[in-house]
Amino acid sequence: MNDRKPGGSGKKNNSYRGTPQPSKPQQGKPGKGQSSPGQRKSWGTPGPGQRGGPFREDSQKGYDRNLGAARKPDRPNRAQRDQNFSSVHTPEGVRLQKVMASAGVASRRVCEDLIAEGRVEVDGKVVTETGIRVDPDTAVIHVDGLRLQLDTTLRYFAFNKPRGVVSTMDDPDGRPCISDYLKKGKYDSTRLFHVGRLDTETEGLLLLTNDGELANRLTHPSFEIPKTYLVQVHGPMAKGVGAQLKEGMQLEDGFAQVDSFKLVDSTPGHVLVEVVMHSGKNRIVRRMFKEVGYPVERLVRVKFGPIGLGDQKQGTIRQMGRQEQGHLMAAVNL
Repeated sequence: MNDRKPGGSGKKNNSYRGTPQPSKPQQGKPGKGQSSPGQRKSWGTPGPGQRGGPFREDSQKGYDRNLGAARKPDRPNRAQRDQNFSSVHTPEGVRLQKVMASAGVASRRVCEDLIAEGRVEVDGKVVTETGIRVDPDTAVIHVDGLRLQLDTTLRYFAFNKPRGVVSTMDDPDGRPCISDYLKKGKYDSTRLFHVGRLDTETEGLLLLTNDGELANRLTHPSFEIPKTYLVQVHGPMAKGVGAQLKEGMQLEDGFAQVDSFKLVDSTPGHVLVEVVMHSGKNRIVRRMFKEVGYPVERLVRVKFGPIGLGDQKQGTIRQMGRQEQGHLMAAVNL
């Protein structure tokens, strides 16, 4: 049921894939001796390494995007099964297993097994009968808590933004922007927009989509979607800085704090830390680190909600797998 990548061991790996080292500027000047933004070393974390879930993954080789199930529905009793069937069955519709297979879940036979196991919901109701028919244009289908995107016009991409690129589709000053990379990848930039922003000097993960509802929810403060950053600062770092960042501080536009703080690595003169925070305020990470006396030397966003940058090369765009799409929607209750 679950595809494994060729050659994969299946062993869980929680370490950084090629733990990023802090930059080592030459002649003691930050940024000197580094390659151009498009050639900079890509920082990122692998997927959680969880196995399971019905979706076939069609991501590029080298990525582990199998994020597992979002949740397992409660299996209904006989009375609930009959009621659920009658409330969602559309006699003139398409068989549920066929709709699921067309959406890339698995073969029809495997989809039938998923239905019989009580792992499929239609319009919020768990169904267990393989004879059920649905209207693919209106039905909302979840498998293991992950919504199937049946609208084939919607697109979801992950962009590893290099330093120096403006988080806009067009820049009147002629600076490099997102659409330049979409053109290189032969994507239709006229229908895509970015989810949130990264300042020009910040690198890393930026989500691109034409799904307005999902984008609005992902950026709305009420959903508190966490973002993970790798932050390089001048070292050594004094004790208590992490606690200070987690306790929070008052900035000019309000209170701010990180959700977690972890030392990743250190070399003479530099420290690399990982912070997670759900705030989407402008340049919030840079402002917080400056407030505690450690101005940021390099900043990379490696994760947005459940989506990780992994070992995706800088300046590249990839289409998200179906599980990634499902987990994004689950994160905002879609």
